Amino acid sequence: MSAVPPAARPIEFRNATLGATIAVLRETEPARLADALHMMLGGMPDFFSGDAAVLDFGALADFPGRIDWPGLTSLLRRYRLQPIGVRNLPPELAATARQAGLAILDAAELGDRQGIPPPAPAQTVPAPRPEPAPAPVPAIQVDTLFIDRPLRSGQQVYARGGDLVLLAGMSNGAEVIADGSIHCYGPLRGRALAGAQGNTSARIVSTNFGPEIVSIAGIYRTFEQGIPEAVAGRSAHVRLIASGNEHTLSIEPLQLD
Repeated sequence: MSAVPPAARPIEFRNATLGATIAVLRETEPARLADALHMMLGGMPDFFSGDAAVLDFGALADFPGRIDWPGLTSLLRRYRLQPIGVRNLPPELAATARQAGLAILDAAELGDRQGIPPPAPAQTVPAPRPEPAPAPVPAIQVDTLFIDRPLRSGQQVYARGGDLVLLAGMSNGAEVIADGSIHCYGPLRGRALAGAQGNTSARIVSTNFGPEIVSIAGIYRTFEQGIPEAVAGRSAHVRLIASGNEHTLSIEPLQLD
């Protein structure tokens, strides 16, 4: 399954320190975005489970004369994504966003940067004597998240910054997200999203493959027509294969012998 390069997608989703999903918009027409979201998310109406969202318009090539805020917010709410604010809009469009009940969050995003003091002016001082180099500080390792209980419908687990290992599997309606890879040693049902921060090297490995959707680095595959016979209920390996500037999602049987 060939995927559209990120720079060409009408809409892209990212995590943020604000505690909300960032929706990076390269298109503002609700009809075109509806087609893109259906292709991206498989038409699943509850994909985001009520997540808050900030709409980022910084990637727009040209700003329109007006934005259909009711149509845009209604579309996102259809996928249970709750718009709370906007950023990177010109003043006239930001004013209409505020009238639609959305916060202007550019200042909040820049708050930490504004608190950095300016560099001190350069001064001529005698060269100091060489001192022994300090010992290197070891890098902080992010632990793999292990889940040793079955995940039931409606439950969600996010392995931020690392891999996720499911020792007892998951049911339909559950969702697992990892910035790294996902390893499932029981039935893999529900939704499995690896490489959530764009890691195209992430993988999904399952000993009993049967999900509703799999994703690696934002490239999705849904299974409304059923799981491929070669991997249904069997061990499977999901990864991205690069081809020029595009990636293809590959699902292959996993040989354990």
